[in-house]
Amino acid sequence: MGTQFSMAASNFLQEMRSVGERLLLKLQRLPQAEPVEIVAFSVILLFTATVMLLLLVACSCCCAQPRGRKAQVRPVTPP
Repeated sequence: MGTQFSMAASNFLQEMRSVGERLLLKLQRLPQAEPVEIVAFSVILLFTATVMLLLLVACSCCCAQPRGRKAQVRPVTPP
């Protein structure tokens, strides 16, 4: 089972490296690209950044704070 996990992790790393290389190539060719390609790439990049930011905010709100016992609030009785 450990060997399969190692192979899966290796394949994942290879795929991430491949995606990174394609992204870098696309960024290098961007100055010569047509305006439609620049706009499309910008929209995809903005969408990806927005999703990553929302995930970061959601995880920091939910996962960072330990959930302990909450104190009950009782109404104040008039003196």
